[in-house]
Amino acid sequence: MSALGEFAPGGYAFIPGPFQYSGGVVARPGFAIERARFADDVPLAQGFARIESYLRALGRPLTAFCACELHSPAPFSDSGFVAFNRIYAGTLERWGIYRDGVNPVARSNTCPLIAPPGEPSFHAFGYTVADAGGGFVVAGSGEAQEGAGSYAERMIAPGDVSPSGLRRKAVFVLGEMERRLGLLGGSWASASATQVYTVHDLHPFLGDEIVRRGAARHGLTWHLNRPPVAGLEFEMDVRSVALERVLAA
Repeated sequence: MSALGEFAPGGYAFIPGPFQYSGGVVARPGFAIERARFADDVPLAQGFARIESYLRALGRPLTAFCACELHSPAPFSDSGFVAFNRIYAGTLERWGIYRDGVNPVARSNTCPLIAPPGEPSFHAFGYTVADAGGGFVVAGSGEAQEGAGSYAERMIAPGDVSPSGLRRKAVFVLGEMERRLGLLGGSWASASATQVYTVHDLHPFLGDEIVRRGAARHGLTWHLNRPPVAGLEFEMDVRSVALERVLAA
């Protein structure tokens, strides 16, 4: 666990990442992670306001916010993604979460192929409560290696959406999920849900690459969504939470 950063005000630890998100979060002793999903997507500013009210009603500080799933109208360019992320991180800074260039919040941000929102919106979010239940959230990751340079320079099998190309992308992403699970002290066996985001057919490798390694132990939620940056084709995230709620529109 030494590779993790600590975010004591929220009751969780995190895998350090770029300024826009962490690689995942895990509840610290005495805390548990819960998930709430909006019945309908809520635009970003309104969503932050609803989350603030929700956490205050639970008696939790805003720093308890630890994860979220966003939906955007369409994939961003690299520069467009940076600009959006600075807007998003601005609220986290006001909430006392994003500090000194470090963002502990895990995030997925994907783009529905059909009936996308008109603007970036919240789909779901995670937060900690005072409980011994534990839990973790592995942030969404597409088929791009971490590091400097454009996404195009870091993509696995760029532009290749053939069955073999998609398999290469999926194997890379599954490996990244397993790396992050290990850092958080989790595993496929301890996950409560696994989500995949792609507009391409995953059946050619669903059985031998996803199910066989245990990544669909409780089934697999497939969203017909694209990853957030143009050129990326396959993304996953994983979580282990004991309680999930659906919030009415």
